[in-house]
Amino acid sequence: MPFSPTPSLTRFTRRAALALATVPLLLGSAMAQQAAWPDKMIKLIVPFPAGGPTDTASRIVGQKLGERLKQTVLVENKAGASGSIAAAQVSKSAPDGYTLMMLATPTLLAPHLYKKAGYDTVKDFTPVATVYDLPIVVVVNPKLLPDVTDLKSLIANAKAQKTPLNYTSSGAGSFGHLSMELLKQMAAFDMQHVPYKGGVPAITDTIGGQVPIMYADLVAALPHIQAGKLRAIAVGSPQRVAMLPDVKTIAEQGIKGYDAVSWGGLLAPAGTPKAVVERIAGEVKQILADKEIQDKLLHAGAIANFQDPAQMGQRVQQDYTRWGQLIRDKGIASE
Repeated sequence: MPFSPTPSLTRFTRRAALALATVPLLLGSAMAQQAAWPDKMIKLIVPFPAGGPTDTASRIVGQKLGERLKQTVLVENKAGASGSIAAAQVSKSAPDGYTLMMLATPTLLAPHLYKKAGYDTVKDFTPVATVYDLPIVVVVNPKLLPDVTDLKSLIANAKAQKTPLNYTSSGAGSFGHLSMELLKQMAAFDMQHVPYKGGVPAITDTIGGQVPIMYADLVAALPHIQAGKLRAIAVGSPQRVAMLPDVKTIAEQGIKGYDAVSWGGLLAPAGTPKAVVERIAGEVKQILADKEIQDKLLHAGAIANFQDPAQMGQRVQQDYTRWGQLIRDKGIASE
């Protein structure tokens, strides 16, 4: 006896066939939308004021990124609380590839320093690519400390003092502050931190003699080093820097394993499609391979340094963990 489908089975079969028929259409639509990225303006949020190295690097790379993607990349400054105000906002943005942020080390570490930073650096973002390293340097006032010409003589001078020598940085919890505290810990000597609100007033008072020592961003200190108003005695990076080729690293001067480098890189909100992240990373890699771009960044005091999403993610995790431990051990908090 031949099988005769019931009306209800027939309707079910037709619905199933219709549903299966729409699957390729849905997949095709999703793929088309992804392939079309970007089809509108991209925002690149800079969590610091205009004019600094993070802002300058963002504008240099953002312009070239826009040219390569054939879309406008709008750089927008949202400063405040070491960049945590901008980061909290970006962390809640749609993960569609149209909102990026230039992460810098202070913003990476802000959740350790501010009780209500509003974001988790590791969990709330997708790493895209590192863009630059920003060397930091230990400088002294040559008039106040004429015999301090290297790290060994600085440590000897500090140990000979009845009361701790003062040093400054751009602020409590700044990367210069953290880097000097790490140096003190590893080299077993002491100095007293005198925080300033910003790198410019700190450098001004170091030159003026109010404070004899500073751990400074090289981009801010370099003109004064070249003018002889400050003396550079050590750089924090594992390798020497081209701007100060004769100044030895801290590791070269006997503090093995010392590594303190401020850096910047592009982040996107967590959940941004992998294909979009890889597309941006590939474009940034090509941009940073351009000698003209490298020279522009160097002029701003930054060293071009591309790392892919996986490498950047590892760097974020490592720096967040090791500097966070130092912050907790020293009881450091931002003012």
